[in-house]
Amino acid sequence: MDELRKIDLNLLLTLHALLTEKHVTRAALRLHRSQPAVSHSLALLRTHFDDPLLIAGKGKMTLSARAQTLLAPLETALYELNNLLSPAAFTPATAQGRFRIAMSDYAARIVLPPLVAYLREQAPGLDLVITQASRERMLAQVNDGEVDLALGVFPDAPDTLQREVLFSEAFICLADKRFLPAKGELTLKEWLARPHIKLAAEPDAVDEIERALLAKGLKRRICVSLVHWGAAINLLPGTDLVLTVASHTVSPDSGDETLARFTPPLSLPGFDFEQAWHARKNHDPAHLWLRDVIKTSCAPLR
Repeated sequence: MDELRKIDLNLLLTLHALLTEKHVTRAALRLHRSQPAVSHSLALLRTHFDDPLLIAGKGKMTLSARAQTLLAPLETALYELNNLLSPAAFTPATAQGRFRIAMSDYAARIVLPPLVAYLREQAPGLDLVITQASRERMLAQVNDGEVDLALGVFPDAPDTLQREVLFSEAFICLADKRFLPAKGELTLKEWLARPHIKLAAEPDAVDEIERALLAKGLKRRICVSLVHWGAAINLLPGTDLVLTVASHTVSPDSGDETLARFTPPLSLPGFDFEQAWHARKNHDPAHLWLRDVIKTSCAPLR
């Protein structure tokens, strides 16, 4: 308790905004304060912790080692204080706040539209910040409190995180039908001989497709690697490229008429698309509500 007397609790809110935003101006906007006021608070916090907390780099700021250890317990403490001082009930229609969600371009394409539509109708005071990263980075952000929730495929999530399956997926192949045999699909040999488009946040990431290939001692040529699911489909018309993607990426009645869909000639296991969050948010009313809304938004995909 003695340490609490040495610091204004409002400084802890400022510290949380600075550590999550890693930017003084964005933290000021988030707190509805002026930039000079937040800069002054940062100076006070640096003195209190005897640490720079935020370190200027090339065009951005990074967290010091001490700041990295502060973020998760700080977020937990602030949530507990907020729950202590706030009513237990959560009322979406009048709630004010912001959720930070990490998701891929794929999730943004199929999950975000119904989610945003629901929020605008039922909870207009709630805002969303969407970020994108590799699976590993998303899980690290959830664990460190940088984001509230992550949507994706997380077979190797740490025990500190909770997961819920939103729907199951399977793979399909897409290619320009003018570059396919008359049968409209490819044998495994033909598929391996083709140049491929790979969708991944990291070009050398080992995903479900690469694992299946490695298990059989096979390798495909990645001609184009990118993170944008929507853009990948636009690369197919007029080329011999093949794209192997999650089936919900493209609805059956959409896309270029020149494209053919066919079953991958390689046995690829299905996978679960999940939402993941830290256990410290299990009982947070707003977070519970958000998870339920996302699950409901994904119901048609099940």
